[in-house]
Amino acid sequence: MAERERDERAGQAGEAPGDLEARRARTLAWLREEAGRGQPFRDLAQAVCTHLYREFPHYSWVGIYMVEGDRLKLWAWDGPQPTQHVEIPLNAGLCGWAASTGQLANVPDVRQDPRYLQCFLSCRSEIVVPIARQGRVYGEIDIDSDRLAAFGPEDEDFLQAVCAVLAEVAAGDGAVQAALAGGSR
Repeated sequence: MAERERDERAGQAGEAPGDLEARRARTLAWLREEAGRGQPFRDLAQAVCTHLYREFPHYSWVGIYMVEGDRLKLWAWDGPQPTQHVEIPLNAGLCGWAASTGQLANVPDVRQDPRYLQCFLSCRSEIVVPIARQGRVYGEIDIDSDRLAAFGPEDEDFLQAVCAVLAEVAAGDGAVQAALAGGSR
């Protein structure tokens, strides 16, 4: 059923920009409500991945990696298949770069970026947005697309807003704090 819903959304690829803007606004309202429920960060992370994957057809795979000591570990994801990169050193790939620098990475053509760690043959562009608060990086959202140059400034702004909400929850979650310290989850 989820794939059918996603396919129906994909059929709306020619939707008006205002429709996509409204979908982003609804998503942020949904996320703020979910964040207020007090659920563990890991559960919220999975809900976010599933929501983003289903609602935004140009998001071909969505994952949330969290910092655990000197590595990023995949805590949640949604997409057609799992990635082999469930653990990434902080100095490797776009994900490691974004987490290490605290900066957003928006790569319109992954084949042109030497930092890219290939997960899927179909991936053409990738965006990685840190989940950070007050200078502390807790993790990141990593989104792949099968389209070239799939992510524009609107995606950057939207995903930064999503990550700000996630960072607020992460800051108060004991499992996230233990992971940052290098402890087990």
